[in-house]
Amino acid sequence: MKNALYLLLVAVLFLTACAAPTPEPTTPSIDPAGSTMPALTDPSQPITVNAGDIFMIVVESNSSTGYHWEIVGDLTNIEFVSREYTQAEPVLPGSGGVEVWTLKAVSAGETLLVLGNYPPGEGATYEQEIQFSITVQ
Repeated sequence: MKNALYLLLVAVLFLTACAAPTPEPTTPSIDPAGSTMPALTDPSQPITVNAGDIFMIVVESNSSTGYHWEIVGDLTNIEFVSREYTQAEPVLPGSGGVEVWTLKAVSAGETLLVLGNYPPGEGATYEQEIQFSITVQ
């Protein structure tokens, strides 16, 4: 009788352990408010700045592919200051990021900034372009 109770207790413990729900793997949620990536600049929205202002334009980029953005044509009323690539988190091979273009408004007027996305290699022509309408007051 003692052995039967012992076997019953072991069977109940075993079945209880087997019946426990298996925890499902969780995918970490991404909090857009907590993102460290700068927001992309919408090319359909005009940009208005004052003369002397420094402003930024942010475009998607993936430096691992060899493609790169360049200014197409001449700059009028604005001047190039710098550009910086920021890789998306988590950093994985082949993952993209953004290029942050810093520009300075130098004189009043309207201008069209055209960025071309060039493939790797010398002498290539751009395969994609983005245009930003900029008004300097």
